[in-house]
Amino acid sequence: MDGPLVIIAFLALFVLGFPVVLAIGVPCIAYILAKDLPIDLVAQRTLYALDSFPLVAVPVFLFVGSLMNSAGISRYIYRFADTAVGRLPGGLAQVNIFGSLVFAGMSGSALADIGGIGRIEIDAMRKKGFSVPFAAAVTSSSAVVGPIFPPSIPLIIYGTVTGVSVIQLLLGGIVPGLICVAMLMLMTGWLAVRRGYPRAARWPTPAELWRDFKPAFPAIAAPVILIVGMLAGFFTPTEIAAVTVAYAMLISGLFYRELTWQGLLEAAYETILASAGILLIVAVAALFGWILSVEQVPQRLTAVLLSISKDPYVLLLLVNVLLLLVGMFLDSTTAILVIAPIIAKPLVMAGVDPVHLGMVVVFNLMIGLLTPPMGLALFLVADIAKVTMKEVLREMAPYYVPLVVTLLLITYVPELTTWIPRLALGR
Repeated sequence: MDGPLVIIAFLALFVLGFPVVLAIGVPCIAYILAKDLPIDLVAQRTLYALDSFPLVAVPVFLFVGSLMNSAGISRYIYRFADTAVGRLPGGLAQVNIFGSLVFAGMSGSALADIGGIGRIEIDAMRKKGFSVPFAAAVTSSSAVVGPIFPPSIPLIIYGTVTGVSVIQLLLGGIVPGLICVAMLMLMTGWLAVRRGYPRAARWPTPAELWRDFKPAFPAIAAPVILIVGMLAGFFTPTEIAAVTVAYAMLISGLFYRELTWQGLLEAAYETILASAGILLIVAVAALFGWILSVEQVPQRLTAVLLSISKDPYVLLLLVNVLLLLVGMFLDSTTAILVIAPIIAKPLVMAGVDPVHLGMVVVFNLMIGLLTPPMGLALFLVADIAKVTMKEVLREMAPYYVPLVVTLLLITYVPELTTWIPRLALGR
């Protein structure tokens, strides 16, 4: 069994419905047995993959998201967002998007955003007269901001498997995240005007804005503290995760006072379950990546891509098409672990900035969270909203436009991603 056969076997098992871990792991073990390699290579390579300091940040950030929900912090974020932007065309739909940006500054995960603040947003929009499928579509499309705006779990995983600076990747997500929010809000405003969606009767007074800003401020300050800490070089990605947990615990105890021991235990339990699933995939994907390296699959792909074109923009177009297709079938973690190490080398050799490429890869795969047949974000939001996937997809259709426009801007204007990291390095 050689490298291409391992890839074909993985795809076949995945299509047949095998769990991702088995779809990756079974061909890898078969390869090792066929090559008469020592079986303890399996344990060696998987443990080596998990022995990574940056990876520690993944379960810690997952814990932050669960902690915020248990402590009731999400409610205060949403209330302030409602007061601040509820008067814009689309009202609570705009609140939904703005709230996702604030929540992203602490959770770093699209699914955590949907699971945390999504239920609050959908229920509020339903009560105001919005159709539930539309509320679900706005919730899922705005959730993609979490994985590109710092802190970001997918960017941390990408940096770990490709060797790109995680700090630079996180800083590189600031401008693309803000652009994505702006694009989604513009589309929502246009839809709101066409469909006559309700909005707040008036703009808030300064007193009302201050009233709702004050309790939300500790949560809103979190992303500012993290970004300043990264720019100043105070925190590594793992330290940022630990600081965020400590900060969430602090504000829960001093300001919100809603976190109970039972809530803390539930948050820890949810984190253990989610972390186990992600890190198990990380471990077997590392074995998969090692086999591909031994079989020189990345080198072969590099030669193929460079034979097609050496223009980085043409190669980025090919990678975008590939990743959009991959994102329809693989969850983002698996796709990053399997695809990123293969495509990174030829693109970087062609002159693509590695930080820029990381943002292109991750944002592509976040769009994949919103596309069938896998579409994990769609499954989760449909379950929360109690509507069918077909209904959500019908309302999602307009939102693919701002997402694709954002992707094109990220792809073909690399300065949007690289400007802040270079500023931080003093270049």
